[in-house]
Amino acid sequence: MKVSALTRYPVKSMLGQLLDEAAVGETGLERDRWHALVDPTTGYVASAKHPRLWRRLLQYSAAADGGSVRVTTPDGDVLDADDPRLVEVLTADLGRDVAISAVRTVGSQVERPDPEDVIARGVEAEIEAPTLEISQGTAGDTFVDHSPIHLITTATLEHLGIEAARYRPNLVLSGDVEPFVENGWIGRELTVGEVVLRLTLPTPRCAVPTLEHGDLPANKKALTPLLTENRREVPGFGVLPCAGAYAEVVRPGTVRVGDPVTVA
Repeated sequence: MKVSALTRYPVKSMLGQLLDEAAVGETGLERDRWHALVDPTTGYVASAKHPRLWRRLLQYSAAADGGSVRVTTPDGDVLDADDPRLVEVLTADLGRDVAISAVRTVGSQVERPDPEDVIARGVEAEIEAPTLEISQGTAGDTFVDHSPIHLITTATLEHLGIEAARYRPNLVLSGDVEPFVENGWIGRELTVGEVVLRLTLPTPRCAVPTLEHGDLPANKKALTPLLTENRREVPGFGVLPCAGAYAEVVRPGTVRVGDPVTVA
């Protein structure tokens, strides 16, 4: 196998930044999930997992430029994440007060409605939204969902007929493997160029892949096949529809597009 795509997402739930190479440390790709919006009323981290409130974030994109993050709005304006005008734009667009944080507090939570309820009742429906603590698989203070790295294979993507962007992986791996091969890698190590990863959990899927992502229209089929084809036991979370896998970093280094990938 090899690395066919490499992406970081400097602001949680915004579109990401394609890279040719990236430094990978114990907390994942440098500047990945580095910032997030926070609801100052509830303290919850804003995530498109709760599409009624936050799906509009998927019309914004973010890129790390040196030590700063630049956000491109749906209107094409480019603003620094530290610019107070960005908070004003987001608040007006989302219809909710927001703040931007670059440090995740311990125990940070997101609201996550059952994606099957979202599909059945629509993104505007008032649906119960249980809270979920994020970043349980990392010691860092970034806003990852669980572990520092998220990966998926082109075999799984092609089987589902779904664009990688909908699943928001850091690494897309291509090679002569079967769909959902990631399930069998849990607990094993992957050598990716000079980096070594250890797979921790199958990646459970929320409503996010079914939503509009920039120019990509909404697509329920990003989730519905997983409901019957790939429900997996996710330790600590139950049996859930999954695609891809989370990983922790065993040996840091640099990952480049085209790097070879081997499974221990």
